[in-house]
Amino acid sequence: MSRYQQAPYSDSPSGGYGNSYGNSYGNGGGGYNGGGGGYSDEPQGGYNDGGYGRSGGGAETYPMSGSNPNAASSPYGTGAAAYQPKKKRNKWLWIGIPLLLIVIILAAVLGGVLGSRKHSDNDNNSSSSSNNRTSGGAVANTGVPSGVSNVNTAAATNTGANGEVYLAVATDTYMLPVYATGTNTAGYSAPTVVSDPSRLDAWPEDPSPPSNSTAGIRPNPRLFPMYKWQALTTGGLIANNPYFKYWNQTIVGNASSTLNDEPTPYDIDGGLAGSGVLDPSRRIKEKVKNWAYAYRVTNETKYADRVWRELNAAAGNDSSVPFGDGNERWNPQHFLDVGEFCAGFAIGYDWLYDFWTDDQRDALMWSIINLGLQYGLNGLTGSNSTYDWWAGTNIGSSEVNGNWNCVINGGLTQAAIAIVDRDPTGIAQRIIDLSTPDAWNNCFQAAYTDGTWAETANYWYFGTTGAAEMVNALRSAYGDDRGLPQANPGWNYTSLFHIYVQGMTSLFNYGDHGPNKYSTTANSLLLWSQIFNEPRYALYQRDHYDASEPWSMLWYDPATDGTWWDGLPLDRHFDDTNGEWATGRSTWTDNNGVYWAMKASKLTGHQTHGDLDIGDFVLDAMGQRWAGELGSAQYLSDGYFSTEAQNSERWLYYRKRTEGQNTVLINNENQNVNAAPVGHFDSSGTAQGAAPSFTVGTNDTAYFWTDMSSAYNYTVQRGIRFLNGRQQILLQDDVESVPNFEWRMHTNATVSLNDATATLTLGGQTLVASIVQGPSGAAFATAQPTRSASDPPLPTAAIDQDQPNDGVTVLTVPVDAGGSFSLQVLFTPQWGNGFTAVNSVNNVALNNWSMTSH
Repeated sequence: MSRYQQAPYSDSPSGGYGNSYGNSYGNGGGGYNGGGGGYSDEPQGGYNDGGYGRSGGGAETYPMSGSNPNAASSPYGTGAAAYQPKKKRNKWLWIGIPLLLIVIILAAVLGGVLGSRKHSDNDNNSSSSSNNRTSGGAVANTGVPSGVSNVNTAAATNTGANGEVYLAVATDTYMLPVYATGTNTAGYSAPTVVSDPSRLDAWPEDPSPPSNSTAGIRPNPRLFPMYKWQALTTGGLIANNPYFKYWNQTIVGNASSTLNDEPTPYDIDGGLAGSGVLDPSRRIKEKVKNWAYAYRVTNETKYADRVWRELNAAAGNDSSVPFGDGNERWNPQHFLDVGEFCAGFAIGYDWLYDFWTDDQRDALMWSIINLGLQYGLNGLTGSNSTYDWWAGTNIGSSEVNGNWNCVINGGLTQAAIAIVDRDPTGIAQRIIDLSTPDAWNNCFQAAYTDGTWAETANYWYFGTTGAAEMVNALRSAYGDDRGLPQANPGWNYTSLFHIYVQGMTSLFNYGDHGPNKYSTTANSLLLWSQIFNEPRYALYQRDHYDASEPWSMLWYDPATDGTWWDGLPLDRHFDDTNGEWATGRSTWTDNNGVYWAMKASKLTGHQTHGDLDIGDFVLDAMGQRWAGELGSAQYLSDGYFSTEAQNSERWLYYRKRTEGQNTVLINNENQNVNAAPVGHFDSSGTAQGAAPSFTVGTNDTAYFWTDMSSAYNYTVQRGIRFLNGRQQILLQDDVESVPNFEWRMHTNATVSLNDATATLTLGGQTLVASIVQGPSGAAFATAQPTRSASDPPLPTAAIDQDQPNDGVTVLTVPVDAGGSFSLQVLFTPQWGNGFTAVNSVNNVALNNWSMTSH
């Protein structure tokens, strides 16, 4: 089934492979640290790491009145117009996470509310030799890394009600936490949940637990129970916990900053069958969450009134804000839109239930039923082929293991649960009965057995957020999540996938990276932390800026304690062959360290979001990404989401082709989509200890190599490993009897060549790449990141022209004569005083690599 999506607009300011931290409502910027996915402009830079845009702007409001005209409709709505199946269904482009204005504004001091509690700890579970603890005393690691200026100086001394001290002292250019320096372990602890009834910031027991039946459902508000609202406010959780205090301040600030916005307009992107109105649906959900939250914690009716204005307009009842047409205004042609609208309306209806009048409740309920749930029922029962592909009900044995199923089932389930006891039609109960098994078979299979997300590292955000909202709704309303998180053993590990796929600068962001995130964050880790009894997940997420979002106020357990990295191995092999990859790093807590990741998975089964990228790698060192990803191409391009077959038009676009990846190109041809690479991994098994500063031994290492011959029909093997105490990186390719061969790496750096040496400069830092072994005359060269003249022709339509990758240089090692040889490239970051580089490397065939071979 062909599905496609487009980026918001197509004015494409280009740039390098920036991390996309731009304004998600404004102009996108390209280039290094370029702009995020834009509502106005699509930033089509070279390396786009799909970062986090921030939400913008205010405008005037409109008054709202009247009840929902849909209330007069038939209980099951007026029926959907018959649509012919489309050749394409849109799947979304640009990523710019919703970033909450104040999160960005206060980024310089974000670290001031992040960290670990002060207390003695004699835990011996950590496997690192450096994990030596001392008893008693305050955390002494309050030093600030050199070069960091955006620091909250109060962080070292400020404490919460239970003696918390803040570990992270700043955020860096990439919006990642910056941790204090020092090797003293006093006061740091392993991840745990503290059982202490005397705590001033502990959640109370549920006074009226619901039962797992329709009759025993919790009364509204049931998606965020009243006893928890009371615990946050009159119970003192916000006042007594520094995380809750900061998040609350941020969320209320965001709600206030958008209070005077006009109701969100019905902006159609790429046609209704294109990306439709997904951006408006997600912006509405984000704003409604913030406003509804602000009302509950402040009791100021201006926030609740603003929710009504927004939802009334989105229901089509505000004549001053045209919002679609008829019962299909939520756009079931692009069903993600329906799912997000349902989620936003469910939150508005439920969180403010006791504020609404009966007429308002009825109006919101009928909008949910007629504009959303009736179409969801068609999809879940397979009764309408236009609306059901996402549910997997009419596509044979194929599963929809990805974000579509999670987001849609999550939205439908929340909406159905919110209104189920008021719904006279019975649709809501039918949705609840059908969505759970559908999500079990589809959404919750989107994590492979090792936790790797079936689509990409960025689509993980959409899928896990939808899944978490669905699980939360079931747990909160019925006290029973129907076993969904246990439907797949890999679901527990998908939080670890998210942690490991984050490099020192940005994600290992292979493949497509998706649309504007808006109300999507990594806060699902806070929920999975409780469900799987893994406090590390919550400790990790609370240190990140996107935690300042309403769901964190419900899902975070303030009794969670410790440092998330304590005892966590530096390296990991994600070994499910469907999405196989491996990664190694020099530290968890110094963003100036080294990070590499390499992918060697099957090329199909990724919901048409992958690239032809076996052997693809990224490399971070000294706070810079030296080898990076190009990200998504234009989602409206002809055939972009057609198939994953070898002859798919998807593989005509440079960013999706093998030549657009950091891997080997042979005969200038794409890799074989049916390839089955085999990976080999080993590691010292080093785990960082409790202290934020950490140094590995001289012989400490990790490596990963893969036989990717099946991708080329020639003998081709590739490996990557640490050398010299993880200060240098070796990339090696062993090939036999290959024809034209080219080694390729995309970089934003300025490149200076001297035969077998390439000097890269970026962000004031320098890295030297050296060919230390290779065929006679092997030397570096550079190329432009564009399609080769010998590539098959692109479709001719203007929208399908390949996008520019300005600001990117392709560092290459061409071997036109081919042959049999080993090519070893040594990457040496220029660490400065006290660093002694290794300049020669043992010539060891990849299949003889071991922990002691180098």
